[in-house]
Amino acid sequence: MKNIAIIPARGGSKRIPRKNIKSFMGKPIIAYSIEAALQSGLFEEVMVSTDDDEIAGIARECGAKVPFMRSAETSNDYAGTADVILEVLEMYEMLGRKFDTVCCIYPTAPFVTLDRLTEAYSKLTEGIDSVFTCVAYSYPVQRSLHIVDERISLVYPEYAASRSQDLEPFYHDAGQFYVTRTTAFNQEKTFWGQNTVGLILSELEVQDLDTLTDWTLAEMKYKLLRK
Repeated sequence: MKNIAIIPARGGSKRIPRKNIKSFMGKPIIAYSIEAALQSGLFEEVMVSTDDDEIAGIARECGAKVPFMRSAETSNDYAGTADVILEVLEMYEMLGRKFDTVCCIYPTAPFVTLDRLTEAYSKLTEGIDSVFTCVAYSYPVQRSLHIVDERISLVYPEYAASRSQDLEPFYHDAGQFYVTRTTAFNQEKTFWGQNTVGLILSELEVQDLDTLTDWTLAEMKYKLLRK
């Protein structure tokens, strides 16, 4: 199989300026995604899709390819990840190159490892079309509360007397990477097709990076994982 890793990293970032190349534990955070992809040995091509010259330069220094720059249409605040991936695949086809699978790795995913990437690809051999990383909610969602007119009440009162260990776990996207067969992705235009499975991560491997506090927590988790 011919596999491509695409790391979407546009220059604009509202909450943390220049987030995709901000220093994380001493090096640009995008370097972790690039290095994991390269070290896995899974990919014929590891590329970064960006509209930013500085990001492109750092990506190349880290070993990734930047054969073309991202278009204005996929660089605005409203373009989704799927739009970026579709554009990249189309551009490669124009260069005469096609891939059997595509792996989208986010540039702010320092916990991605070659082992997790390999694990995800092993699931594709089981007849699965797509794999994405997920993590369980740390608290049972059945115990959710909402506030109406300043009054708090249970969203699901039928679970008020249930033991936590008896409640079904629920999961959310860990925001690290997605792997999919290119044919399935081109057909459904999403990583969330009907034949998709989750690769469950621990809470220690997952951290949103929307604030500087998040950033500090992520570095603390990273240190713990390295130990």
